[in-house]
Formats: sequence, structure tokens, C-alpha cells
Amino acid sequence: MTVTLYHNPRCSKSRQTLALLQEHGVEPRIVEYLKTPPDAGTLDAILKQLEMEPRDLMRRKEAPYKELNLQDEGLSRSALIAAMVEHPILIERPIVTKGSKAALGRPPESVLEIL
Repeated sequence: MTVTLYHNPRCSKSRQTLALLQEHGVEPRIVEYLKTPPDAGTLDAILKQLEMEPRDLMRRKEAPYKELNLQDEGLSRSALIAAMVEHPILIERPIVTKGSKAALGRPPESVLEIL
């Protein structure tokens, strides 16, 4: 079964997660999500696998979060997902998926639970 890492090579936690996977003999399919963001359907599926709501997976200190007023509680789930697709810098990282399971690599060791 394919393991996918939504990865930002500039992020230390993302690099640590990749190294941890490789130490465990896993060569994941790497998606540099800043260059190739997931589409809305994929991101919605990942959120469901993580059992998270969109804001739970958002980097709230990034400029687009404030600029787009994403803290507005009146925004729908689909509006928040659309903002994350349009501005992938908002997506927390790293995310690892395997089949119907997903984990956020914060801390990196948490991804081992889904292997």
C-alpha cells in the first residue's frame, strides 16, 4: 500500500518525518504540496482521515489566514478548504497517508501509528 507524504522540504518537521519513514524502510510518494496542492476533494478526504476540521489543520499565523479573515466562524467547511487549496501555505505539515489512514507528523513519530 502506498504511503504518501505531503511534504515541505524547507520544514524541519517534514524533513524529520521523511527521514523517520525511510529509517523504517518506507519510501513514500512525496507530494510537495506548496508546488502541487491537493484539490478540494483530496483535502476533504485527508481531513476526514485525520478526524479534523479545516481550521484544525490550518497554520493560523500565516498571512493569508488573517488577510482572508479565515477566523470568521461563519465560513463554511467548503470555503475553508477552498482557501487551503488556493493558499497551500495554510496547510499544516507534514501529513502522511496510507490507505484509509492519515497522520500529522507533529511530532514526527506520530506517523508511525499508521504504518
